[in-house]
Amino acid sequence: MKNYLFFIICCICFSTVAAQKISKSIAVPDNKQKIQIVETACGECQFHLKGKSCDLAVRINGKAYFVDGTSIDDHGDAHAKEGFCNAVSKAEVQGKVVNNRFKATYFKLLPAEEAVQKL
Repeated sequence: MKNYLFFIICCICFSTVAAQKISKSIAVPDNKQKIQIVETACGECQFHLKGKSCDLAVRINGKAYFVDGTSIDDHGDAHAKEGFCNAVSKAEVQGKVVNNRFKATYFKLLPAEEAVQKL
């Protein structure tokens, strides 16, 4: 009976682990690509892009793009005082604009003090 119970618990644990989505990390930059410092915020609230909800966007050379590869919720509370919906921040990014969306392969939000120094 103990072996049977142990087997059931193991199956539940393994099925939970196997169900997790595995994605490529955007926390590590690619040494072969240039890192850009860009403005980042909520596309709808700060950059006035048309959308259905609060979504992360970057502004590159004066043009805003929604971001794929990371989300607004991956970087804290978007509606906090300094959150993406209330303030424009700086980020280090790597990626490409494809079909009018920025496909991020690296995204690091910069603290306010560091963002000023990097400009």
